[in-house]
Amino acid sequence: MTTILIVEDEPRLAEILEEYLRREGFHTERAASGPRALELWRAARPALMLLDLMLPGLDGLEVARRVRAESELPIIMLTARDEEVDRLVGLGIGADDYVVKPYSPREVVARVKAVLRRAGGNASPPSTLHAGPLRVDTASYEADLAGRPLDLTAGEVRLLALLAREPGVVRTRAELLAALGALDRGTDERTVDAHIKNLRRKFGARGELLDTVRGVGYRLKVS
Repeated sequence: MTTILIVEDEPRLAEILEEYLRREGFHTERAASGPRALELWRAARPALMLLDLMLPGLDGLEVARRVRAESELPIIMLTARDEEVDRLVGLGIGADDYVVKPYSPREVVARVKAVLRRAGGNASPPSTLHAGPLRVDTASYEADLAGRPLDLTAGEVRLLALLAREPGVVRTRAELLAALGALDRGTDERTVDAHIKNLRRKFGARGELLDTVRGVGYRLKVS
């Protein structure tokens, strides 16, 4: 699974980016300071770094310089002002792209995929997922359970895809809201509960595959 290192000291921004990237099938690591970013870069071996400019410990500019001294790792810089982009380009730090805040999480994901394609990385996780009796195709938005086609909405397919990528892993309601594309719209987390209820109904006798973890979220239980 392709790993993206998110270097951002604003927890909420980092969380939203992480959830959108995971929804698209990427594995993520997070760092909230420059020194920690360098530690994770060496330990996690990411395919790409999303790097905020303003960081405690070491700023993003210095982090990028140190990475560039040793590696051609793709870097997307996150900046607060348009005029910073011209300055950064002029400094020649070698970033592959620049995104100005406030940004759309979907735009950032699109930029990540584009940079990885240019770098020859794996930007497109497999579109067909298999988890026990469940098959989910995120390209055609189709799913079936033990060979029986399921009549699902687009949102239900995205929820199932997130759960099916790592069966047994508990997904929080916030992660599942991100899969619905609703995290940044202030949608109530109970929306997730309603979708899971509908999915269980459509699963029929296999509804127990969608397991509730009280106070946390849901997981897909397959043997």
